[in-house]
Amino acid sequence: MSKLSKLIVLLSVVFISTTLFAQKNYKLMGVVRSAGNGEALIGANVFLKGTTIGAATDANGKYVIEAPAGKYTVVCSYVGFEKKEVDINLTNNMKLNFTLKEYQFQLNVTVIADRAKERETPVAFTNVDKKDMEFKLGSRDIPLVLNTTPSVYATQQGGGAGDARVNVRGFNQRNVAIMINGVPVNDMENGWVYWSNWDGLGDASNSIQVQRGLTAVNLATPSIGGTMNIITDPSAQKAGFRFRQEIGSGDFNKKTLFVNTGLINNKFALSFGGVRKVGKGLIDRTWTDAWAFYLGASYNINDKNRIEFYALGAPQRHGQNLYRQNAAAYDHAFARDVLGYSQAALDKFPERGRLYNENWNSVSSSYTGKQFWNGTTHLRHSANFINERENYYHKPLVNLNWYSQFNKRTSLYTTLYYSGGVGGGSGTYGHLSWDYSGPSRVANWDATIAANQANIDTTVNAAVSKGILRNSVNTQWTIGAISKLYYKVNQYLNTSFGIDWRTAEINHFREVRDLLGGKYYYFSGNQFDSPADYYKGLGDKIAYYFTNTVNWIGGYAQAEYNRNRYTLFGMAGYSMVKYTYTNHFKQDAQGNELKATPDANTGFQIKGGASYRMTTALDIYANLGYVAQVPIFDQVIDDRNATVETNPKNQKFTSVETGVNWTGLNGKLNLKGNYYFTLWQNRTRSIQKYDYSLNTDYLIFVKNLTQVHTGLELSGAYQPCRQFRLDGAFSYGYWKTTSNADAAFKYYNNEAKNHTDKLYVKDLFIGDAPQTQLALAATIFPIKGLSTQLIFKYYDRFYADWNPEARTDPNDTKQSWLTPSYTLWDLHFNYTLPMQVDGLDIQVFAHVFNLFDALYVQDAVDNSKYNGYKIKDASGKKVFAHPHTADAAEVFLGLPRTFNIGIQIAY
Repeated sequence: MSKLSKLIVLLSVVFISTTLFAQKNYKLMGVVRSAGNGEALIGANVFLKGTTIGAATDANGKYVIEAPAGKYTVVCSYVGFEKKEVDINLTNNMKLNFTLKEYQFQLNVTVIADRAKERETPVAFTNVDKKDMEFKLGSRDIPLVLNTTPSVYATQQGGGAGDARVNVRGFNQRNVAIMINGVPVNDMENGWVYWSNWDGLGDASNSIQVQRGLTAVNLATPSIGGTMNIITDPSAQKAGFRFRQEIGSGDFNKKTLFVNTGLINNKFALSFGGVRKVGKGLIDRTWTDAWAFYLGASYNINDKNRIEFYALGAPQRHGQNLYRQNAAAYDHAFARDVLGYSQAALDKFPERGRLYNENWNSVSSSYTGKQFWNGTTHLRHSANFINERENYYHKPLVNLNWYSQFNKRTSLYTTLYYSGGVGGGSGTYGHLSWDYSGPSRVANWDATIAANQANIDTTVNAAVSKGILRNSVNTQWTIGAISKLYYKVNQYLNTSFGIDWRTAEINHFREVRDLLGGKYYYFSGNQFDSPADYYKGLGDKIAYYFTNTVNWIGGYAQAEYNRNRYTLFGMAGYSMVKYTYTNHFKQDAQGNELKATPDANTGFQIKGGASYRMTTALDIYANLGYVAQVPIFDQVIDDRNATVETNPKNQKFTSVETGVNWTGLNGKLNLKGNYYFTLWQNRTRSIQKYDYSLNTDYLIFVKNLTQVHTGLELSGAYQPCRQFRLDGAFSYGYWKTTSNADAAFKYYNNEAKNHTDKLYVKDLFIGDAPQTQLALAATIFPIKGLSTQLIFKYYDRFYADWNPEARTDPNDTKQSWLTPSYTLWDLHFNYTLPMQVDGLDIQVFAHVFNLFDALYVQDAVDNSKYNGYKIKDASGKKVFAHPHTADAAEVFLGLPRTFNIGIQIAY
């Protein structure tokens, strides 16, 4: 469809919605008071959720709102106090009064989760409530609902279920803190987040808040890019049940059932549910087989003590598409016409289609060998194909919260939590047969099985496999406690003090998953084995086996001053982390297990900010901070060889931000804008590589890299009438390195190759996310219960991600490949059927993602060692024909048009 046609569609939506007839308005009025002393609260905000209709209370605490007849959720909030929501059915003029508790005495999870508050907390943030999630998410991975938020970029990468990633302000999710009910869930070793572990969480969530930048979170989390805080409060759910049935592209089928008791006798609330999800997957063989469960309970012991219990998990398996391809492997016409490929480059990469995935191949159904994972043998997912890369994992999270108000000045909030983890991912090991007829190599399972069956070892008088499937296993447990004491010094000054303790043990090993026709696999790398033990069967450990521990302790002190129009806050935090490492396959000089116990590392953070409410419609804010972040495990210990990085340095972040929020046109228009500046000094990273010429692994430590992330963010909402709403978000970033860097190359089995290099990366733009983003969402409500939304997203200035360790040539100063800008359209539909049975709601819904089936690059890596187009130079060495261009890169194309439709029955 042409750009003109797309514009006509959007303008038609706007025209139809704005010409709908106006309905009669009714008045909603009342008084807002303090629960503590009964005083009227002046300037409290009362508005209708999901609209821009609202008002502020006057000098007597009174408010008046006019709105058309209909069902609404009324929200009341006030600086320093809790937020309340009440559902109403406005059919006549009506009264609704509110009494609000002070925020620190609000006995629920939002306090310990450090949620930012409107017109008070001086940070940039966006809230996504449950209705928004249900309206937009369509059972995709949770980060994808945030793509209409300024400076947030999320993709599904290779298209596997749970394989999404999110980038905030140019920082990948290793530097974005992900929290569930206030508990951090980033990986304790490397900071990454695996969204497949949290499948079904979107169905249990009440809301998500994304704070961008240093944020108001006072834990020592990796929240330099921002914080994503997910809340699942059982007491916020109404009594009843909810069942959803969804189907979608790729034979997607999902069933969801949740039951809620609501708050019984103002004491007890219980919410529990489960999810079952299966599908073949849209990308070739990215099937999914997943379950999810959630249990949440709360009990009000009395008006000053409350306990909560949460348990959630998502045991799952799914086929993966982990390897990006040269763009020509997907679509020759796109590579030639859009990316400018030469014919020679096209000839190098046979076209396999947009859904191509090299991580699988067919296998003869006559092969009936079983596979091993999670401690026992299993049948393959399919008798007709084998996935080279399959992920299977279960990471349950359990936490117990206790909130207590000791007196009018003091309250204590404590969380105890446990997170387990068992599972891993498959891959190849040893010498397999490969099919090189396509754009990238694919495992030839039948040839490998035949070769293994023919390889008879007379020592054991059995077939010994040359190549196998292995599992890379990660089993772990984490126990932690977060406790925060709040003390109200006087009417205006609140203080908070807290501790954050965590300890974790993580086991890493590889094991035999599938012998592919043989009876054993020969592995002699365990120094504790005798020769008779070298022949490994299903489930036996190979390659490596080590145990890491992480012991973390941190604390903070914070003060917040609220008076009249001002809010000021400041906090300081300190953290100490100690790592240990034990290798169960390698011996030290005394013949014991090889160990590494480096000294503890310490870090700290200092943050402060202020907001000023100039009028009831206008407020401004500013914040600044400095963080000396403790190095992650992978930056301290090489866990393949017990090598310790001597004197690891903290990464250092300096951040400054200022912003403004304004509401105008009698509450019909809301605008937010902010500017940020973040300086990242001593950026470090460790990269595992394999040198095929030397047949050895090696590790690269990159350090002393400095980069700047700065930019402008705007967002707004305009609702001129009940039937139409327009939302928008815009961000313009300038993310760039400002220094060169250093790298140390350490070879495991060939120390003579160890060396250091200078990395020439100064003035390169940061890749991995578009630095210019625009999103517009037009929503119409033509009749009662019906909502339709059309979303427009535009991305530009998107540089391919690049590897600093590859920039060793001082003459190679060219920017990484600048991918083509692209536009996406999504369509969402939701209709609540008019029912005669009181309390029964039946909804039908539909989502169409990538409505016009755009072909675009969503992820890219510059100068791909594996998939870049290369030619031989005069010396016969293979070099990139056109470095830092499209044909030297590897990419994931965005998914084609997909749909999700379903029905929900709630009572």
